[in-house]
Amino acid sequence: MSFFAVLFALLIEQLKPLPRDNWVHDSLISWVGWSGRNFDAGRERHAWVVWGVTVIAPALVAWGLYAAIAHYSLLMALAFDVGTLYLTLGFRQFSHYFTDIRDALDRGDEAEARRLLAEWRHLDASELPRTELMRHVIEHSLLAAHRHVLGVFFWFIVLSAFGLGPAGAVLYRMAEFASRYWAYRHRALQAPANDRLRGLSQRLFSAIDHVPARLTAFGFAVVGNFEEAINSWRRDAGLWMHANEGIILAAAAGALGVQLGGGAAPGITPDRSKTFESGVDPEAVLAQGATPGLPPQLGHLQSLVGLVWRSVVLWMLLVALLSLANVLG
Repeated sequence: MSFFAVLFALLIEQLKPLPRDNWVHDSLISWVGWSGRNFDAGRERHAWVVWGVTVIAPALVAWGLYAAIAHYSLLMALAFDVGTLYLTLGFRQFSHYFTDIRDALDRGDEAEARRLLAEWRHLDASELPRTELMRHVIEHSLLAAHRHVLGVFFWFIVLSAFGLGPAGAVLYRMAEFASRYWAYRHRALQAPANDRLRGLSQRLFSAIDHVPARLTAFGFAVVGNFEEAINSWRRDAGLWMHANEGIILAAAAGALGVQLGGGAAPGITPDRSKTFESGVDPEAVLAQGATPGLPPQLGHLQSLVGLVWRSVVLWMLLVALLSLANVLG
């Protein structure tokens, strides 16, 4: 049933995606802000309470609703799974930015591409050269594909196998959103500034994302250039400050044969790369610590789409085979 829930959710999301400004995102912001304002008093134990209320409570609610529905109808339980996955899993939750940026680059409108990247990732991209602009688009898109699709997919399948329904999808989505919210948007949204809370949310999400990140990287290797992806994974994952991100991006860079990491304009995504000097020359970028390969080009954006979709199909086929083996066994 898990396979069909994911399949139906992806199909529905392709046909009827959530709009860019949707009530789900607004509700998440309100929920995380409310939990911070009401349960955070600035101490370590309060950080745990806020994280539990923000992340664990919705997952438990999803489990409870699923169990109650499944008690009466398995078909309704499947529909509940599909509905929850529709809200938590899908390419179209971020792909509109990717598509708009790719279209802007395709028609030579780099200023519009920079504006869209800045709007998407809340960073200053006004001085990014074209190569660096495409590198950031590739990196952010790879991480978004993992966090919006493959990470949610993994936790849904795992906890669903234990009868917890869509609790895993809700757990992953809430943990990921909370880590971003408290790290980047707490001031703009007037949430309490608690360094312990931000640090805790990032550490816990990193732990939750540990296995999915490695499975995503392995999937990229299988459907891309396997040898180069594995070599890049082993050699270049440490170029990024966050281990899970580094593994995904290094493996994808090898699978696609593209340079990632390396130099960046001052102030641009300081949590992505350890180097911040602006660099356009390929040799200079490599010297600053980038993966080997071709400098990012417009064609790599299309290759990225194919890589991610092939990876999704790979894991869907694996789940289908496991489900079939379970039925036949």
